Amino acid sequence: MTAPIHQLKRQARLLSRREKMPLHQALATIAARQGFASWSLLMAKAAETAPAGRLFAQLSGGDLVLIGARPGHGKTLMSLELAVEAMKASRRCVFFSLEYTHEDVLDRFRAIGAEPARFDSLFTFDNSDAICADYIVRALESETRGTLAVIDYLQLLDQRRENPDLMTQVRALKAFARDRGFILVFISQIHRSFDQTKKACPGIGDVRLPNPLDLSLFDKACFLHNGDIRFHAVN
Repeated sequence: MTAPIHQLKRQARLLSRREKMPLHQALATIAARQGFASWSLLMAKAAETAPAGRLFAQLSGGDLVLIGARPGHGKTLMSLELAVEAMKASRRCVFFSLEYTHEDVLDRFRAIGAEPARFDSLFTFDNSDAICADYIVRALESETRGTLAVIDYLQLLDQRRENPDLMTQVRALKAFARDRGFILVFISQIHRSFDQTKKACPGIGDVRLPNPLDLSLFDKACFLHNGDIRFHAVN
């Protein structure tokens, strides 16, 4: 392939908008340009070296995981790939978003070669305007041990004045995750000052923090940039 998967998916989204064609048709077009008869065959080839499975194997119940990247570099898709790995293991997944619609997320599942209907009973999408730590705890209260939840995204949790500060919310979610054995994946913005001429991939020091937050509250982190993926323990 001539580009990383996340860049090919981005090309397909741009093609879909430009040519006013369905996303699945745009994906097929990009796959054909790469020499594959279909997008699913391209994804099967990519899966041979896909990092999400290896990353998921390193996660444990109670982990708080940070996935950070600049816009368009694949952080949402990586979080969904982790969700797919969890659902392959028959675990429940909940995707909390203050940005995306349900259809947006289903389109992105298809973009990574996952058919949403296959996981229908294991996946819940929630885009309530009330999303914050207390809301997430209430929503996950009835979920089983091992559930993976994605929060999209970290910096929006305390955007409403009536919500506790970001540090308080993340501490509460950490305690909840450890008590219940959940894995919580936080999508995170990267500060625009990140300079790719100085290093290939952002790190924990490049996380955008409009409000104070002790990043050592996270157990593991994954950073992406131009197809480069770095995964490591925070502590």
